[in-house]
Amino acid sequence: MKRSFFLDQIHHQFSVHPIVGLIGPRQVGKTTLATQYADAYKGYYGSVAFFDLENPTHFDLLENPLLVFERQPGLIIIDEIQRKPDLFPVLRVFADKGKRFLILGSSSPHLIQSCAESLAGRMAYIELVPFSIDEVPDLKQLWIRGGYPRSYLSDNENNSFEWRRQYIKHFLERDIPALGISIPENRLRKFWMMLAHYHGQIVNYSEIGKSLQVKDATIRRYLDLLVGTFMVRELQPWHANISKRQVKSPKFYFKDSGILHFFLNTVNETQLESHPQLGSSWEGFLLETIIRKYNAYPEECYFWATQAQAELDLLIFKGGKKLGFEFKYSDRPQVTRSMQIALQDLGLDSLTVVYPGNENFDLGDTIKVWGVGSNHYNGPLP
Repeated sequence: MKRSFFLDQIHHQFSVHPIVGLIGPRQVGKTTLATQYADAYKGYYGSVAFFDLENPTHFDLLENPLLVFERQPGLIIIDEIQRKPDLFPVLRVFADKGKRFLILGSSSPHLIQSCAESLAGRMAYIELVPFSIDEVPDLKQLWIRGGYPRSYLSDNENNSFEWRRQYIKHFLERDIPALGISIPENRLRKFWMMLAHYHGQIVNYSEIGKSLQVKDATIRRYLDLLVGTFMVRELQPWHANISKRQVKSPKFYFKDSGILHFFLNTVNETQLESHPQLGSSWEGFLLETIIRKYNAYPEECYFWATQAQAELDLLIFKGGKKLGFEFKYSDRPQVTRSMQIALQDLGLDSLTVVYPGNENFDLGDTIKVWGVGSNHYNGPLP
């Protein structure tokens, strides 16, 4: 599958920066996308050199990066860059000489401190995410299985579920140790499973810490790890300039619904429909969809809530506007008191309610309803 949006993003960033970092979780399609980019623009660069740091030969070859890079005239692609963080200062030297690098990584920049320190001002990051509803035809299958290509495209639901089982096993047994992080595999798995029941909520560090017999600070470290490896989204609260007491702690969401459903042990639609986490699963799935539609950065995305139970699922600041979103798993959503309070207290330019129907309609002048089963998006234009 050709993901044109990301191909265009890579090429645009190369017009501004000598280094582009394509980051995202393993198996999301970074290598495939890099190969597609190389094929599309090989004539533009003259030549393309590809180094995969999971390949022992390539890893050993880059023990002498100065010599290797000096001989490469065109674009240089380096896959799994987090396995060799000592390369970053070398990339800076060659970037300043005009060379172009596309580097691929499965961990965020803050987990590789030398990356941020060495390449400041020379590098742009693009996060490659799993498939979205704009890229695949089956909305329900995408929700149940998640957007990882091999999970979504599996022959059946059981095979998809088994792929996710092996993916998580590999993540715990190999990916985490490869980052130089020492955490007992069983403890992190149990934490991840417990976190599934906090999906879309504020995490109770003390409650989880007591269950795992670790300190609150350790729970925070585990969360940072899952955020930094693109498994979990940390959504910060917005504090409006009002007199009401507002929630000040972040919420956490699984970024991929299929991974969430694995830890909830829901293989198919029937099992999910009867699960108490059904509504929160839908909320997280569409929250990621909207953030993708707006190409919104983390610093542009918030939730809002007061101690008096008024809340807004997602608040995006984009183009000088405040855009509000509510996610309802219902047949026919209605205006609620909470929506009216959010409109007034936050001064929203619009409020879009997203539900699993096939119709789009308005609920007043400023509230629109988008049925994701319809053919077009009914919210404010991205």
